[in-house]
Amino acid sequence: MFLSLHGAAIATGEPDPDGRLLAAVRRVVGESVPIAATFDLHGNVSAAMVEPLDYFAAYLTNPHVDTHERGAECAAALVRMIATGERCARAFVKLPFIPPSVTQNTRSGPYGDIIAAGQAATAGAVLNVSVLSGFTRGDTPKAGMSVVVTARTGEAARETARRIATEAWADRTRYVPRLTSLAEATRLARSVGGDPTLPSLLFADVADNAGGGGRANTVWILQAFYTAGVRGCTLGIFYDPLADEAHRLGVGATFVARFNSAETHPLSGRFEASATVRALHDGHFVGRRGIAAGHAIALGRCARLDLGGIDVVVVSVRQQAKDPVFLEALGVDIASRRSLIVKSRGHFRAAFDEFFPDDRIVEVDVPGLTTPVLANVPYEHIPRPLYPLDPDWGWSVGEPVVFPARDQLTSGSTPATS
Repeated sequence: MFLSLHGAAIATGEPDPDGRLLAAVRRVVGESVPIAATFDLHGNVSAAMVEPLDYFAAYLTNPHVDTHERGAECAAALVRMIATGERCARAFVKLPFIPPSVTQNTRSGPYGDIIAAGQAATAGAVLNVSVLSGFTRGDTPKAGMSVVVTARTGEAARETARRIATEAWADRTRYVPRLTSLAEATRLARSVGGDPTLPSLLFADVADNAGGGGRANTVWILQAFYTAGVRGCTLGIFYDPLADEAHRLGVGATFVARFNSAETHPLSGRFEASATVRALHDGHFVGRRGIAAGHAIALGRCARLDLGGIDVVVVSVRQQAKDPVFLEALGVDIASRRSLIVKSRGHFRAAFDEFFPDDRIVEVDVPGLTTPVLANVPYEHIPRPLYPLDPDWGWSVGEPVVFPARDQLTSGSTPATS
C-alpha cells in the first residue's frame, strides 16, 4: 500500500486526522501488508502517524521539486519488502521548535544543512532520514519539527534519529527571520526603478502566501510602492474580482480599480488607483518551472492592469505566484522589469530563479495571515514551551520513540518502545 500524503491536516473535532487515517488503513490491510507513504516536509508529525507505516519518506527539497523521486523511493522500498519479506523499523523525535517559514529554504542555511546531515547518514542499515519542519501556521498539538528515521534495525533508527535531532536542536538559533521593512523595500524598489544599471529585485510578500492559507490580496506593498512612485514594477498574482471587471471593460479601458472593495478581512486592506487594462487571459495555464512544471492550473479570468509604473496581474482563483507563466501569458517580460512583487512564501524560488538569484530576493515584513513573525500568530493549541516563542528552558533530546519492524513483532508484543 502506498499513500501520497501532506501530513499537516487539521480538523475541528480531531487533533490528528493523518494519524487516524493511517491507523484506519492499517486496520483494513492488516499487519502483513507493507505500507509506505510520502509526506510534505511541512507535515506536523505524531507518533500515531509513524507507527502504522513500514516506510516513511518526506520531501527533501523546499521548494518541493523531488516529489517524484520520493514516490519512486517508496515504490522501490515496497518492491524490496514484498520480494524479501523484510520490514523496516522507524524512530521518531518531536522537537519543541517551530522554524519560521522563511527560514526553511533547503538550498542553503540551517535547514539545508540539517537535510544534508540526514542524507549523509542514509547508508547501510539506515534507509531514509526525514526532517520535517512542520507547517508553521498549524495551530495544533502536533506543531514542531520532527525527525523520522526508517532503517533495517531499531537500533540504527534510534541512534540516527537521536543524532540528527540533537544537531537540529543545537542549530535552532540560526532559524531567525531576517525580513526587510516596508520602508526599506520601497526605497530599494525606487532605486532600481530609477537606475537601470542596478540589478533588478524580487520582493516576496511572504505574509500573504495563498499556498499557506493567505488570501493573496493584501495591499500593503502595492500601496507603498505606488505612493512612492516606483517604476518598472509588476505585482503577481493578486486575487480580486477586478479580473472580472477588466474582462467586462475590455483591453484598453481605463477605470478606477478598487482593490478589495468587497473584502472584509482587516489584514487585506483597501487601495484604489486609476488603471488601464493591458491584457486579458482565460486563466488556463500549464506550468513550466518549479513545483508547477507540467501541471495544468486554472486561475479563472485574469487581467494585467497598468497603474502607471506598476502592473498588477489579477486573478479569479486564489493561488500563490509559483510559475512565471502566470505573468508571461499576460505579456509581462520578466527579464525587463526592474522589480517584481510575488505573493508566495518560498515556492517562487524554484520558478523565478532564472531571473532572480537568492541575493536579489527581498522578503518584506508586512501584515498578512502567513506572517513568519511567530509572535504575531494567535496560537491556541500548540504545545508550550515552544522555541522561538519561548526562551530556552534547558530541553535536550531524550530517547526516540522506536517502532520495531513488523516482521520482528511477536504475539502480544508492544509495537512502540521509548
